[in-house]
Amino acid sequence: MSEQIKHECGVVLLRLLKPLDYYKQKYGTRLYGLNKLYLMMEKQHNRGQEGAGLACVNIEAKPGNEYIFRERALGNGAISECFANINKAIDNAKATDTPEDEYPYSGEVYLGHLRYSTTGRSGMSYVHPFLRRNNWRSRNLCLAGNFNLTNDKELMESMVTEQGQHPRSDADTFLILEQLGALLDDKNSELYRKFKKEGYTGEELNRQIENNFDMESVITEASKSWDGGFCITGITGSGESFILRDRWGIRPCFYYIDDEVFVAASERAAIQTAMNVKYEDVKELYAGQAVLISKNGTMRVRNIIEPNNPRPCSFERIYFSRGSDADIYKERKMLGKLLLPQILEKVENIDDTVFSYIPNTAEVAYYGLMEGMTEHYNKLKFDRITRLPNLEGENRAKLAEILSHNVRSEKIAIKDIKMRTFIAEGSSRKDMAAHVYDITYKSIRPHKDSIAVIDDSIVRGTTLKESIIKILSRLEPKEIIILSSSPQIRYPDCYGIDMSRMNEFIAFNAAIALIKERGMEHILKEVYNKCKATVGKPLKDYVSTGIVGKGEKAPYIENYVKEIYSPFTDEEICDKIAELVTPDDVKCKVKIIFLSIENLHKACPKNNGDWYFSGDYPTPGGTRTAIRSYINYYESMIKNK
Repeated sequence: MSEQIKHECGVVLLRLLKPLDYYKQKYGTRLYGLNKLYLMMEKQHNRGQEGAGLACVNIEAKPGNEYIFRERALGNGAISECFANINKAIDNAKATDTPEDEYPYSGEVYLGHLRYSTTGRSGMSYVHPFLRRNNWRSRNLCLAGNFNLTNDKELMESMVTEQGQHPRSDADTFLILEQLGALLDDKNSELYRKFKKEGYTGEELNRQIENNFDMESVITEASKSWDGGFCITGITGSGESFILRDRWGIRPCFYYIDDEVFVAASERAAIQTAMNVKYEDVKELYAGQAVLISKNGTMRVRNIIEPNNPRPCSFERIYFSRGSDADIYKERKMLGKLLLPQILEKVENIDDTVFSYIPNTAEVAYYGLMEGMTEHYNKLKFDRITRLPNLEGENRAKLAEILSHNVRSEKIAIKDIKMRTFIAEGSSRKDMAAHVYDITYKSIRPHKDSIAVIDDSIVRGTTLKESIIKILSRLEPKEIIILSSSPQIRYPDCYGIDMSRMNEFIAFNAAIALIKERGMEHILKEVYNKCKATVGKPLKDYVSTGIVGKGEKAPYIENYVKEIYSPFTDEEICDKIAELVTPDDVKCKVKIIFLSIENLHKACPKNNGDWYFSGDYPTPGGTRTAIRSYINYYESMIKNK
């Protein structure tokens, strides 16, 4: 993706299943779990470069000693900063002859988090894990997640008006922490009364509560009211731990267990690398499932929430997850390969077209495209060769000519060092931004060759216009063709990706431009009126793809924003996008080819969550988000006229 967008966070949950001395004897350290946590956080660094945090619970800590440790930091170097501070604390403990079983961050349960903000809220107070403190260990709760709730306002209202709580923030993470905390208190109080009545007191009373506590009922009750995408993980002070995936399967989660350790993470490959295990040893946590681990290390997988037409995020496969995962690598290659029919249809002379990719995240899709192109050329060669009567005389020369035709590829574009444009202002700043990418000079034949570069997605089109197309035009190609291995991004996301404003999507701007050109402005007003009429309606009135069956007429509020695009074909919008991203001073023709939604599903059959492209949201909150986003756009447009 040539234009960076903030996206889903990453989580790690690690539970040691043997006494800490076991790891000391086998691996030479009681901090085996901490070391593995570091590896898995680093292997998911791509998922959070605004902050990172971790927590540790020491189940065997004696009264008077700390049993929950937490470290957080901001910025791209947050992981290193956190672990540097931890190492310093451990070194201080060693220097003061602290017993090894009292070392900070020495424990049985670890929780790690990589953060990307999705709501514009930043600062240390929003860095996970969140911590709710209490004098009773089993009432403490440490929470982290990769999620975004779309019904946080309803959740806030319920907590205040129905339960009488007073949350200190309306951010969804705070709300979930307090909601779970209240249920945690209720469960503890229930057990306290039960065992107190049975005659238990003091430490034995507390032990009975901790040994009989069941987190399943707590997260089952809380998650009933959550609308959105989430992978949420938590630990109590007594060592109860869990990880829960949303009922739509929007956010990813994988786990591995052996007789020594349980680990869960947002990406399969992170677990494979850190634990040195095979692909088939790592399991996927399915939609609505949770893994719960008790204080004594007993693990169970439970269906906490009934799955509701699971729609796992397709952007995970296109861009967000690291391509070292076996399935994702194969799927990204297929995304590129499936562009071939459109390329053959729209590119005038393949023999005079040089293929490349930009940026590096599109490299795997490029390999798939090259594989498809090679197969295409081989088929053409085979057909022509089999028509030759013999290989004597002039036919030998024809054979040589046939075999000389191959797909042409070069490393045309190179991402340069990050340009520090803060020293420039106005037009000079734009000029500096245009040099983010550089080109390989003399890599094509001027005015004869066309350039086709593949990108993994196009969101705003800004980098294309201000940098990529300008710099490619310096090679004086006959034509520039931008290939996108994802479909047109038309609708906002609300499940953890920073894509929420309609006017930031180049596809939306293209549709608006076509509406205005063709004198169809009444559509903008009509769509606004429909959207505005939904304000104040309860969430249950909004449609999601999991509610309405095929052929049914929806008795719900639909995604009316689709009507902005419906008058136009995909190709018309595509051509207008190409026009909008072509700088005025670029003289060669610019084309853009997007992968179709149909081919996206062929390439990524398991991750069919395509709401960014289709507008079909898996939850009612998604539909409401799209409608509100259009209302904001329209009212801002009218205000600024």
